[in-house]
Amino acid sequence: MTWLRALLLALCLAAPVLALSPDEILDDPVLEQRARDISAGLRCLVCQNQSIDDSDADLAKDLRVLVRERLVAGDSDEAVRQYLVDRYGEYVLLNPRVNGHTLLLWIAAPVLLLAGLGTLLVTARRRRVAESGLSAEEQAALDELK
Repeated sequence: MTWLRALLLALCLAAPVLALSPDEILDDPVLEQRARDISAGLRCLVCQNQSIDDSDADLAKDLRVLVRERLVAGDSDEAVRQYLVDRYGEYVLLNPRVNGHTLLLWIAAPVLLLAGLGTLLVTARRRRVAESGLSAEEQAALDELK
């Protein structure tokens, strides 16, 4: 039974490696690790929510090969990323950069969360006031008006 668990664990850990074919792997382990680090941060343009390292799509394979070609040519990690951004746009990055045009992406979620929490707080306070009813003085004044 323990061997079955070990086998399942090994298969789960090896699943992301299945997208990478043996002909893509570089001989130099340092360059290969750099390529994997870069690939993990690049979006598959077909799958959209997967990195190119995890995707089986043909375009993802082409991008993995392109990353490795650029590294073998001597480009730095940032130069490879910039090359792909220049070619495909910033959408190719899984985590967009903080720039003037992406500032809204970074600010919108926290602002909307705070606005929602503020709305809930105001609503809860109004409900508490409405449920508390009239004070004794207010009730006496109302009775005098009748």
